[in-house]
Amino acid sequence: MSDVTAAPKADAALVLEGTVEYFAEFDFSRLDDSLESLLKAGVHFGHLKSRRHPRMEPYIFTTRKNINILNLEKTKECLERASEFLAATAKAGKPILFVGVKKQTHDAVKSLAKRLSMPYVIDRWLGGTLTNYAQIRGRAKYLVESEALFEAGEFKKYTKLEQQKKQEELEKLEHKVGGLRVMQELPGAIVIADAKEAGLVIKEATRLGVPLVAIVDTNADPSVIDYPVPGNDDALSSLRLLLGLLGRAVERGSSAKVATTAEKKA
Repeated sequence: MSDVTAAPKADAALVLEGTVEYFAEFDFSRLDDSLESLLKAGVHFGHLKSRRHPRMEPYIFTTRKNINILNLEKTKECLERASEFLAATAKAGKPILFVGVKKQTHDAVKSLAKRLSMPYVIDRWLGGTLTNYAQIRGRAKYLVESEALFEAGEFKKYTKLEQQKKQEELEKLEHKVGGLRVMQELPGAIVIADAKEAGLVIKEATRLGVPLVAIVDTNADPSVIDYPVPGNDDALSSLRLLLGLLGRAVERGSSAKVATTAEKKA
């Protein structure tokens, strides 16, 4: 891999600028998964050497100015493996759940999932989202049905105060389970934007045997992830590129499923 110069981690307050609905009308064909592209996006920048997880050692290229530098050739290999799995999962028609816990992951995760018509969870993971899925699904279904009633004007017969309370209830529910409204069954895979912050997600998925794909920075444990993708999970440029490449694989699989279904009907 080419020589690199270490740089400080991106400031979360800075990387949020201009992120609204980034993937809404995204053209995945624009993406470049070359080593040069990964380097330009800052995928290689890890955390301080003192924060390194020992199991990330095989993925680290060198250390510059006390910052761990990831081996982008390893990252590319892991990306290809994860992409093949996600494409196959999407082609099989299984939902793929996207998760982002850290603030700088929220828009990228949400807009990508919506672009792919896949479920998502951002910010706080509700305990039992997977292990108590029936209850979570019930709340999401209630949200959808209540929204339909609102749009149909069914709540106009109530007082303004009652309508306001109902609206507030649905807004809270939207924040908690709104991203799960399209998930009709347990996911066939989960894509995590920030493995270090997703301990509860990983615990529930592992318990139920749901395969995990995750961006794993140098301070996280890759051994708990089925398809780890070593990369910078702080800089928005890195998050966008890595999530976009994984999303491209999902889109490819979904398109293949549509084509296969059409052939069977023909």
